[in-house]
Amino acid sequence: MNRVLVTGCSSGFGLEIARHFHAQGWHVIATMRTARQDVLPSSERLQLLALDVTDPQSIRDVVSAAGQIDVLVNNAGFGAASPAEVTPMTTVRELFETNTFGTMAMTQAFVPQFRERRSGVVINVTSSVTLRPLPLIAAYRASKAAINAFTESMAVELEPFGVHMRLVLPGRSPTTRFSENARRNMHGLDLEAYSDLVKKVVAGFQDTSSPTTRPHDVAVAVWRAATDPTSPLRIAAGADAEAWAAEVNCGEKQSDRA
Repeated sequence: MNRVLVTGCSSGFGLEIARHFHAQGWHVIATMRTARQDVLPSSERLQLLALDVTDPQSIRDVVSAAGQIDVLVNNAGFGAASPAEVTPMTTVRELFETNTFGTMAMTQAFVPQFRERRSGVVINVTSSVTLRPLPLIAAYRASKAAINAFTESMAVELEPFGVHMRLVLPGRSPTTRFSENARRNMHGLDLEAYSDLVKKVVAGFQDTSSPTTRPHDVAVAVWRAATDPTSPLRIAAGADAEAWAAEVNCGEKQSDRA
């Protein structure tokens, strides 16, 4: 039975990814900072583990508990919004510790078993905001763009060993708790110098008529990355992300599948 480990499964994309793989008959190892038994159904094919991707000992414990896996999905992360000039460096460091260094650490922890077996897939969930410059999220965007670059380079390194690296780039998803969780990391949005820009950006986020991304879109994209060896390195997930990717010719849309 194929085994997948997914980080950040307490809600949103990670939770939907775990549900999707479980529905396809896989053994799912769902990780979150605090393991909650109420978010996923009880099943012999489901294993819940506590994981803090910023804690090396926590990562070692999960590697030991998980054993052999076939696919690693690095989804854990959080957002922040503020003008770049007033973004606290503590917030910048926290973003990189989780979104960037945490993803790198998890990848380093599991790649050795993939390389030795000459099989395996690492899927890093980043963001479509890396496809174009957007205001007020410079630090968050940088933390995700760094993983894009990391994944692309590592893909070249691991290709001779039969190990695949993939990126899934979701768009904006109002139905998840991402924006809610990001509010605690908002700074300087009341700064008068940026008031017009903030109003414009907030209006864009509140626009319900524009295309968005559903958690299911992300789960389907991750499933494709895990099971289709011919899938591209970058897969845009969600109608808005697909449109952006098409504009920059930087990924294949889900709708392009045969």
